[in-house]
This record gives sequence, C-alpha cells and structure tokens, in this order.
Amino acid sequence: MKILLLTHSFNSLTQRLFVEIERLGHDVSVEFDIHNSVTEGAVDLFQPDLLIAPFLKRAIPESVYSQIPCLIVHPGPKGDRGPSSLDWAILRGEKTWGVTLLQAVEEMDAGPIWATRNFDMRVAPKSSIYRNEVSDGAVECVLEALEKFKDPNFKPEPLEGTGIWNDVMKQSDRKINWNKDTSKTILRKINSGDGNPGVLDEIDGEAVYLHNARIDNSLTAVPGEILKSQNGAICRGTIDGSIWIGHLRKKKTGAGQTFKLPASQVLERDDEPGERDIWFERRHNIGYLHFPFHNGAMSTSQCERLLEAYHEACKEDVSILVMMGGDDFFSNGIHLNAIEAESRPAEASWANINAMDNLCEAIITTIDKVTVAALSGNAGAGGVFFALSCDLIYARTGVVLNPHYKNMGNLFGSEYWTYLLPKRVGRGNEKKIMQHRLPIGNEEAINLGLLDDAFGKNVADFQKMLRSKVATFETKKRITDKKVLREKDETERPLSIYRLEELENMKLNFFGFDPSYHVARYKFVLREPKSHTPLYLAKHRQRIKNTS
Repeated sequence: MKILLLTHSFNSLTQRLFVEIERLGHDVSVEFDIHNSVTEGAVDLFQPDLLIAPFLKRAIPESVYSQIPCLIVHPGPKGDRGPSSLDWAILRGEKTWGVTLLQAVEEMDAGPIWATRNFDMRVAPKSSIYRNEVSDGAVECVLEALEKFKDPNFKPEPLEGTGIWNDVMKQSDRKINWNKDTSKTILRKINSGDGNPGVLDEIDGEAVYLHNARIDNSLTAVPGEILKSQNGAICRGTIDGSIWIGHLRKKKTGAGQTFKLPASQVLERDDEPGERDIWFERRHNIGYLHFPFHNGAMSTSQCERLLEAYHEACKEDVSILVMMGGDDFFSNGIHLNAIEAESRPAEASWANINAMDNLCEAIITTIDKVTVAALSGNAGAGGVFFALSCDLIYARTGVVLNPHYKNMGNLFGSEYWTYLLPKRVGRGNEKKIMQHRLPIGNEEAINLGLLDDAFGKNVADFQKMLRSKVATFETKKRITDKKVLREKDETERPLSIYRLEELENMKLNFFGFDPSYHVARYKFVLREPKSHTPLYLAKHRQRIKNTS
C-alpha cells in the first residue's frame, strides 16, 4: 500500500512507525502538518491508500479525511478524548492507561476505533512513557489496522456515547504548592509536563519551567528551599523529604528565546561532587556502567566524568564491561543545548567532540576486556558510533538508530567513525549509512552490521535477557583475538590518523565560512517550527523534483 504519515514533526513515534511500516514492504512518505493546503497537496501528489497521523497538534481537514481513511494515534484508552491525555493520566496517578487508533471525523477524537492497547503505568516522565509504552502500543495498533484494512468486511468500532473529554492541561493544573504537596505529588506534576511544556515555578524570584525530577527522601529542608546542587541538578526540600530537579528552562520574556539546560547552570550555582548520573555495578566477572544522561545528550563535562568512571571500571577485576547508557536513550552524541548556551559555540563544539573522541578512544583501546554496548533506548549521530566503539552491540526490540550527521548542517562527524564503520558494514559501504538520513530499525541494523542482535519486548525484559546473554560469554579467546586485531589495525593505520582527519573536517564545520551547522543547531535547540517537509522524508515531492 501507499501510506502517508502526517505528523507535526518526525518524532520518535513517527520514526518508529516509519521503520515498522516500511519493513512490511509498504511505500511510505511523510508530510509535516504545516497547513491544510500543504496536506491536501501531499494527498494529491502521493495518492495514498491510507493516511496515518502519529503526532498532531490540530485536526485533519475534512477535505482530506472525507477523501481517504485517516487513522489517528491517540495516547489514551478507548473512550478517552482531548489533547492532554497522557498529562492527565500521570497527574491523576492512573494505574493503567492505553493508546487507541481511531479514524478522523469532524469531532476531535470521536471517530470509530480500529485498534487499542492498554498498559501498566510506570512512575516516569511523560516523554518516557510516550517513547516506550505508548510507542509500543501504537505500533501494535497500526500493524493490526493494516491487516484489517485488507479485509473488505471490516468495520471499525463506533465510540460508545461521547467518551470522556479532558481539556488542554494548563499550568494552573500542574502548579506546585511547596507548603502542601508531598514529594510524590510534586513528582507527578513535573512528570505530567516532562519534556514539554514543563511545570512553571519560581526560584529566587525568577520564573522557570521544571523538568527531569526524582525523589530523594534521604535529604530534608524547608519546602522549596535548595539544599544542594550536583552534576547540574538541584535538590529542593518538600514537606516530607526532597526532590531533585535536573533541568530548567527560563520563562520567555519579550522576543528572547529560551531552552532547557541543567538546573544549576540556569541558576548559576556551583555544583558539588557526586555520582548522581553515573554509576558502576558489578555482578561476578561482569561490570555494568550506567550513564542515563537526559535525552542522551553528552556535554564536555559529562564525557569527561564518564571517561573517568570508565577508567575506574577498567581497574575492576571483570572480563566483560557493559556500557548501559540509560533506559530511554543510549546516547545522542554531543550536547547541542549546552553548546548553544555558550558565548563561543564553535569552541564549545570543539571541546565537546574532543571529549567524545577521548571516550571512544579509551573503549577502542581496551584490550583486556570484552566491551558491550547495551542500547535500552534509541541512539543517534555520534551516539551510534560511540556504541560502535564497543566489541558487541545489542539493542532492545524497537530501538531506532540514526547513524548520520547530515541533518545537523552536514556535519562530517568524528567518534572514529571512519575507522569503526567500515569494520562493521564493510569497506565501501560507508556511504549507505552516512548519506542515509532516515532512521534504521532493528532488522535493517542487524543486516547492515550495526547491531549484533536485538531482543526484549521492553526495557526490563531486554536488560534481563542481556545479563543472561553476557554471562555465557567465553571471554578468553575473544580477548586474545581482540589484542591481535587491534595491533594489526594500529600497524596498518594508527587511530590518531583517523581522528586527525575527522577533526580537520569538523574544524571546517565549526570554524569555517559555511554556517550550516550553527544555523541547524540553533533551529534544533530552539525548536523552530518547520516551514516545509525535507525531501528525504517527502518522497512524493522527490518525484516532482526528479520529473522537473
């Protein structure tokens, strides 16, 4: 079939559906929901059999849904309606929730139902639940609907009554009362707005949005008071303990733009030493290094601290070292928000990429242990090649890779990709990866050689299976072979040469006359609305260009 994905942006769910639908052999194209006339034009050009809307912020026009079936992913169970479904579920503390695939009609979320899935709710940020449980359920619903679409006798289930409508959640609904709200209540409020729009609050007289929170009842203080700051996070007292807040975003004033940054950086507070976001775990002869950096972004200081933790882990008496990343992301490479906040972003970019390279080099040159990258969540750009630094790469089922830099102003990229990628995909095949701007799913990644295996229906399942898998490794021969290969590779062409050549190209990206990288970074960090759909996504528009 020809299937058009209509979406506000090419977000994680849209990427996942793109990968899964293409895997089944369907012809998929993407259009950003910019204006009704643009959507109408996309339908006229592509002539899809079906339109699927994974992520919208407004209604599909009648001129489209009356012409072809339009199926909308709604992040709520059967009968739930309204634009803040997941926000309300988290704020109310729902124990179970769901995702529903319904057909577009004139009334919002009132169309007949094609498929639905329910799931248990975790205590987690909205973005995490959306990226995991909602996305998994949405994929299952869409694949079920594609089967039903083939059946001429299938009729979707009408919505019973009018359903349950919830209005857009306002900041007043999430407002924190530090003198009355418990830690759990505050966490629910922050989780309901994470990662967008955040919870509006006031610290030291300044209006800020709160993000990325976790409870810590080992510390106590006056409710709302800042106890300490550590690795970018601040800890504030509550009526029954304390809560860490990892990131803040200043409220926009006038024409100025704001974006999310580590909380202590926004408040200009000095950090105390600590290991809040990096920790080592040992099980018998296997070491696990966890680094759940927010959104997978790795700043210069985070890379440096992780490198130090890696060196310490290498001193442990373990034969296998597993790089765990975080549950939501493994890594997305350099920290674009942190770079954008610097007065000299070119120099900040240079420092960040060198810190990433130092980390990758340490892993590549570890010859007395088997190293494993465990991707519980997605990886992108330099984060993929950071994973390739390891000997073996395993991913959770449904993880999506974006192993390219092209979308960030045609960055050349580093992290030793010119050494690592040919070893994985075969020399001469690098362009298939580096010129490819589309997401790559498990099956394709394994076929290309980017992954060794993928398994586990969710994060907990993946990590349990991973521990069992690495526990069966025969490490002696692997380590012997690894030493021989590293010595051979170094003799043929030293790692330093790969790094030098990569960084010469990156120097042009950062300091050269072409500002593409700086413009792309600014637009990414400030979340500038898209004015058009890129041609690599809009296949229907590629055909016009090729014809002309």
